Amino acid sequence: MSGENRKSAARLYAVQALFQMEAADSALDDIVPEFLTHRFGARDDGRDWVEGHIGLFRVLIKQAVNHQARIDQATDDALVDRWPIDRIDPTLRAIFRAAGAELLTGEAPRKVVISEYIEITKDFFPQGKEPGFANAILDAMARRLSP
Repeated sequence: MSGENRKSAARLYAVQALFQMEAADSALDDIVPEFLTHRFGARDDGRDWVEGHIGLFRVLIKQAVNHQARIDQATDDALVDRWPIDRIDPTLRAIFRAAGAELLTGEAPRKVVISEYIEITKDFFPQGKEPGFANAILDAMARRLSP
């Protein structure tokens, strides 16, 4: 599997992990080993999980947790009509937090980060308006968070 595909998988796993952390009120130290053991390259119920880029996954989760207040503030600032972040779909919150974490690292170009997370949004919301909404929010977040 190419390095870019492994990075895309790591981004998706980071979104899933952040969602699970919020939904189950799990800690970082609990969720990372669970994902590394049961997702990265694992096989369960006849399904093969893609091998993700472990380093990127760890960085995204750690950055999202350590800088959650800053990322959430950038998201709040980007939301139209002052719609608070706690009122948006929890999957979108996880997407914005993972994307915000990656924007803070400055490792990938803003356009790449936005594009990758829009694709993840499409995976979760294939028929909805969420990808367009995410595009607008991520673009505004990128201007605030990119180094």
